[in-house]
Parts: sequence; structure tokens; C-alpha cells
Amino acid sequence: MKKFLFTILSLYSLASTAQQKDYTIQAVDFTMVKLSDKFWLPRIETNRTVTIPASFARCESTGRVKNFVMAAKKEGKFCTTYPFDDTDIYKTIEGASYSLATYPDKKLEAYIDSLVTIVGNAQEPDGYLYTARTIDPLHPHKWAGLQRWEKERELSHELYNAGHLYEAASAHYLATKKRNLLNIALRNADLVCSVFGPGKMSVAPGHEIVEMGLVKLFRITGKQEYLHTAAFFIAARGQYKGYDAKSRDAWKNGSYWQDQKPVVEQDEAVGHAVRAGYLYAAVADVAALTGNDSLLKAIDRIWQNTVEKKTYVQGGIGAIGSGERFGENYELPNATAYNETCAAIANVFWNQRMFLLHGDSKYIDILEKTLYNGLISGIGLDGKSFFYTNAMQVKQLGHVHGGANGFTNGEVEASRSGWFECSCCPTNLVRLIPSIPGYVYAVKGTTVYANLFINSTATLKVDNTNIELVQQNNYPWDGSLKFTVNPAAPAQFNLAIRIPGWAMNRAMPTDLYSFEDEVKDKPILTINGKTVDYTVEKGYAVIPKKWQKNDVLEFSLPMPVRRVVANEKAKDDIGKVALQRGPLMYCAEWVDNNNNVSGYFIPRKVNFTTEYKHDLLNGVTVLKASVPKIMLMNEEEMEQVNSSFTAIPYYAWANRGKGEMMIWFPEKLTAIDLISQ
Repeated sequence: MKKFLFTILSLYSLASTAQQKDYTIQAVDFTMVKLSDKFWLPRIETNRTVTIPASFARCESTGRVKNFVMAAKKEGKFCTTYPFDDTDIYKTIEGASYSLATYPDKKLEAYIDSLVTIVGNAQEPDGYLYTARTIDPLHPHKWAGLQRWEKERELSHELYNAGHLYEAASAHYLATKKRNLLNIALRNADLVCSVFGPGKMSVAPGHEIVEMGLVKLFRITGKQEYLHTAAFFIAARGQYKGYDAKSRDAWKNGSYWQDQKPVVEQDEAVGHAVRAGYLYAAVADVAALTGNDSLLKAIDRIWQNTVEKKTYVQGGIGAIGSGERFGENYELPNATAYNETCAAIANVFWNQRMFLLHGDSKYIDILEKTLYNGLISGIGLDGKSFFYTNAMQVKQLGHVHGGANGFTNGEVEASRSGWFECSCCPTNLVRLIPSIPGYVYAVKGTTVYANLFINSTATLKVDNTNIELVQQNNYPWDGSLKFTVNPAAPAQFNLAIRIPGWAMNRAMPTDLYSFEDEVKDKPILTINGKTVDYTVEKGYAVIPKKWQKNDVLEFSLPMPVRRVVANEKAKDDIGKVALQRGPLMYCAEWVDNNNNVSGYFIPRKVNFTTEYKHDLLNGVTVLKASVPKIMLMNEEEMEQVNSSFTAIPYYAWANRGKGEMMIWFPEKLTAIDLISQ
């Protein structure tokens, strides 16, 4: 207990100087980056016109809104399944607020205000807001406990609900300047801060995100108590004495909640992957704002473990369905891969913050891999169908189960659903997608970082000089990048262009995955038509220059088809190859390959051609080749034939019906399991 109090007091002392500390690098706000591309802009538009309205409609039709109405009246019966269902409204409001910031919409704004009124009416006088208890305090949800907060560590999600409320309120306030939702959040946060802290109640929140939310409220209000309490919740981990430290059961030893030991002593990504990602992102926030070096070193260690031993080739994390959690080191099964969409979103949050701490391109490499592959695979091209989990392969379709409520156990989702009983992933996508422009650029002093390559016009400031940056490209299908620099007046600054790892023969920043063959072509950089040399610093081509209006920088990234192989410790991938082009991982889907993909193998000598098909899957580049395939002729005979093979970007699978899909392919025939039925 003395050690715990010392840690808390240390964090409080550091937090007292928080106004002088922050991330050394600052992201350029998403409202300052106007997209004009054909990849992300249509997705943001679909989110605005389809996903957000559908999400609000489903919150109403499933009873999520009704829960707040009943809580205001304190009568009725909680009418959805989970006590965290309140957050689906909060997350949709957050996403809709991001949309309002760039696409003003009076009708949408008025609808959000009506929901805010309903939410506010459900709030208790002291700020408590949790419909699963307020509707009928004598008979709360079975996960909630008879008293407030008593089951917060295990089940209640009271602080998780609060965290999403804070995130939504922050977004809504910044987008509209209205305080109606923010005031609700601040009353709740003041209550939380009065209940938890040194000498008060102590608990490690069972599902993290309240920490991130409190940091956002601190940034808006400057109220130190919010930062203090976020730091307190982080320091509370590893203090509970009720676990069995010797047990290998994640629930019994506390690792399911990342509560098995103090955060500053942790060195491995464990437990529920979404909770973990939210925690690690919050630790980065608190480390940046308090200067806590111990927290920084801890998440550095955990990040290294995650990227070295626990990440799928398409950027997914959280391999195990039981507990939606990380597996052991190198435990990355394909047939039962879980890869929750929310975990991919948490991974983006975390890696963005790691970049802001360290300024290294490797974090954006992981962010990009996740964003372009294992994250947007979670939403259909129609904007209203979703994956909760993101499979690595679908074989033997007759034996695959859908996992309709999201809590699958070793099962694979083979087709998308419009909604889930636990619908955290669809509403999480609602809030992530419109914020993507905020990941494109960042600034540190006189250095401007270009992290993502998206057709856009950005306005930012360097040394009080306004700079306009115009990107023109056809990314991710083509690696030719063009930046037009327009300073308000001639300005000396560094333009740092990320050189993606995949363009420098690095499939990952670690040896978990590597390219089978090295490509000798290097990125070529020109300024105003003249080839120039550049220095590479932490994965960035850094160009110091006194920039003039209409200076043009062009950067050419080679985009051959690459063969990816896994570390031999990743047992499921031994002897197999995956395909990558640029930032995109590819898969083979049944509809392009004679209704069966499990018989193909891809020898090293195979050459692929590429073809952009504008009328396929909203426009994609496909990979084509002639490869060997094992065909089952009858129950006793099989035959090897050469067959045409087509691969599509992994994110686009399952938009044309239900069938087989594979990412990893044998390089040669080694086992009859290749075609087992």
C-alpha cells in the first residue's frame, strides 16, 4: 500500500506541471486537412450519409435510446443486453460531431441536441449516469452490483460508459462550441473524481477508456483533477490482492484486465485486446502530460512485444476468441483468428500516440498497416454491414459459424452483419472514420511530418507562418506522390516525408514478418523536377529548405508485389506466403477463384501482374497469376493443374456473398490438409 501511495503521489506531483508538458509532436487537426481523394473521402462520405444515420436508427430500434428515457422517469426495465449499451449512443454522437465539424448539417445537429436532452434527463442529481442502474436502482443489471462501482473491476462498465461519454462530449463541444453535452460529462467527471483517488475508493477500471476521456476533458478545461484521476486509475493497476498470481487463467490472475501487476512493471501485451489498447493509449497520454519516464518505458516495452510477437500480418491484434484477448507470444492462429475491429481501432489510437512521443515512422507503419487492412475490413463497402471479428481464413464453409453477438469462441465470421447484440465495433467505426484526416500531418518546431498519403489540401502553421500543403496521388494503388508547398511567405522548415517500411524492404519494424526477396529500387525524390539527395531520420526523408510558393516535391515509392513470410516461431505460417503490394495485404476470395481457394499453392517462381479494376469493389488493383492448384477429382483421386489465380485487397473481402477466403498460401504441397474437407 505504501508503494501504491508513493506511485500515486509521484504522479500527482508530475501532473501539477502538466501545463508545461505535452507531446513533443502535435498532430494537425483533422478539420485543417481537406480530403479530395478517391479512397478515404468516399468512405467518410458513406459514414456521413449511411453509417451515422443507420447507427442512430439502430440505437433507437434496439432500445438503447429507450433506456435513457426510462432512466429519466425511473421506471421500466432495462431493455437491452449489456450495461455498456449506453456507449453506442455516445460513440455515434462522437462520430457525428466529427462529421459536423467538416460537414455542417443543421438537421443532424438538431437531432444530436434532442439526444443530448434525453441523456441529460437520465443523469442523476449528483452527476451519476448509468441507465442500467438508474432505471430501477433496487434491481440493477446483473453485472452492476447493488451499490455503485462495486463491480467496476469485473463487470459493471460504469467507468467505461463514463469514458465514452467524455470522448463524445469533447468531440461535440469542439465541433459545435455547445456546452450541453460537455456539461453533462463534466458533472459526471466531477463525481468520478470525488469518489476515486488517494484516500478514497481505489479500483483499476475493468474496461479502460475513462483514462483517455479524462485527459480530453483536462485538455478542454485545464482542470488538473481530471488528469490526476486518469493517472490514479493507471497507478491503481496491479494493486488488487484478490487475484491468484500463480494461476494461468487470465481472469483469475488479473491479466484479462491488465491488472496483474503495476503498469510500470509490465512488459507484455496481455488480456482483452481492446481494453489493453485503450490502456496503452492512455498511458501514452499521461506519460506525455506528466513526464513520467517509468510509464513511457513500460509502453515502449509493451509495444515492442506486441509488434514483435502478437500482431497479425494484416495489422490485427487479439488472436484468441475466449476473452477477446492476446495469445501467448507467437500464438497467431489463422483458422480461429479473432482480430476484433475495436482492437484495430485501439491499435491506431495507441500507435498515433507512440509516434507523437517518439517521432519514429515505425509507429505510423503499424498504424497504416492496421488502418488499410485489419480495420476497414470491419465495415462493408455499403457502410452498414460489419465484422466484429476479422478472419484470416475461411475454409470448409459448411462448418463455419457466424458469431452473431460478437462473443464468438474459436469461430469465424464468414459474412457481415448489420448489427450485433454487442455492437461496440460498428459504433466505434462511426467515430474513427471521420477523424482520419487528423492522422495525415504533424508538426514539431520547424519540422512538418507527412505521415499518410492522401489527396488533400492542408493548412498548418510553422513558426507563425501559414503553410498550405497540397497532396496529389493515387495512393494506395500507386506510389507516385506529389506535394505542392505554398507558404504565405518564404519559410525555412524541414519537410519530413515518411518512407514506409514496405518501401525499404521491411515488412514489419521487427522480424515477425519479412519480405522473401529484397527489392533494390529505392524511393526517388525530386524538387521542382530535379533529383535531390535526402537524409533519413527515424524512417523519414528529411528535406530542409527555404520553401517558396508552388515548390513541388515528388516522391516515388516502388510498388512491386511482395511475398511475405513469417518468423518460424509463428507456427501456423510455416511454409506459407502472403502477398502485399504497397500498404495493402491481399487475399484470395472464392468468387474470383472458381468458388474454392484452399487448393492453391504459390511457388517462388510465380510472377504476378497487376490490374486496376474501377468497376470492382468500388475500384481496386487486383493481383493475377497462373499457379498450381490441387483439384479433388473424386473421393480417391486428386490432380495438380495450373489455374488462374486472383487476389484482392484483404479489406474488400466478403462484399460479394459468403464463401472461402485465404491470406496465407503454401509455397509447395506438403500436406493433404491443403484440400481436406
